[in-house]
Amino acid sequence: MDFGLSDEQRMIVETTRAFVEAELMPHELEVERTGVLRDDLRRELQAKAIEAGLFAANMPEEVGGAGLDTLSWLLYEKELGKTSYALHWTTVCRPSNILLACEGAQRERYLFPCIRGERHDCQAMTEPGAGSDLRGMKGSARAEGGDFVLNGTKHFISHADVADFAIVWMATGEEDTPRGPKKRITAFLVDKGTPGFTVREGYRNVSHRGYNNMILEFDDCRLPKEQVLGEVHGGFEVAGKWLGATRLQVASTCLGRAERALALATAYAAERRQFGQQIGKFQGVSFKLADMATELKAAELLTREAAWKYDQGTVSEADMAMAKLKASETLAMIADEAIQIHGGMGLMDELPLERIWRDARVERIWEGTSEIQRHIISREMLRPLGG
Repeated sequence: MDFGLSDEQRMIVETTRAFVEAELMPHELEVERTGVLRDDLRRELQAKAIEAGLFAANMPEEVGGAGLDTLSWLLYEKELGKTSYALHWTTVCRPSNILLACEGAQRERYLFPCIRGERHDCQAMTEPGAGSDLRGMKGSARAEGGDFVLNGTKHFISHADVADFAIVWMATGEEDTPRGPKKRITAFLVDKGTPGFTVREGYRNVSHRGYNNMILEFDDCRLPKEQVLGEVHGGFEVAGKWLGATRLQVASTCLGRAERALALATAYAAERRQFGQQIGKFQGVSFKLADMATELKAAELLTREAAWKYDQGTVSEADMAMAKLKASETLAMIADEAIQIHGGMGLMDELPLERIWRDARVERIWEGTSEIQRHIISREMLRPLGG
């Protein structure tokens, strides 16, 4: 594994960083204080992102994306992660890779418009009674004639307010397994405006202001079979093929915010004077900085290794789980210690630290909780030994 960056990767980092600093960061305070990313501002920033060549960078070149390898994509995600989700996710859009499972007319209706920035998608898996346990979902789709009829509720659905359609996961039957019956899951493409499909305001969230979670309700929502994404009962197969790298994406955005927080803490420790000297000269502060830098480097190396292995076709579930676990928990530690170094000023919204600190909390929950990541890692360790 080569730890150096190519000229192209350095250009990607520099271009993305310049865009984030010049176009996105100036709007952070407005979004944080109002809790809203204005539609006119979102459209303006999206147009600039498209013009800068930063749109749909996660998608293959043959479908109109940037065609970045996994490591280059994650370097780009790290730079975007330095600002708020409301600003980087809904303006510098990265359509869900699962849309690559679209076939035929689905590509013209969903995949290509998302890559061009004409439409936006969202993922709808989580239910009030089924978070980490997706097979426990109660939402269902029953076959009726040539159609499917969807019923149930999804919640915590990120950016569903700005999405034009949802990729919805529903139980469509059961299968017998050695461990008892398990639900079969199917993915559906559901357009806003479809009768029986309602998007409601979600919960007030301490993390990621302006990046909203919504509640999706399905009441005898009828869809033709052409709206199935992948195969009927093949939802887990589709997810397994296309969604694995999302944990690496979360890890990378965590690294970006952790790096920004560490930079702020380091600068403050060098500038702030107490008792006649820079506070960075006190071991109570300098050792914090050393620990923060060490943990950040460890998290970054885990993430880069997983990205490299992903492109080699050798990545394991544990590799990706380790990266997500380490990066999200390191971000929490660095955000907390950065505030401690700043003292009371760290909690004021004139600085981005209190936002980074609040936003960090959800990273250990979504895309698989820290406990789920530890389960994946330990299971892979024990399975060869019969555990």
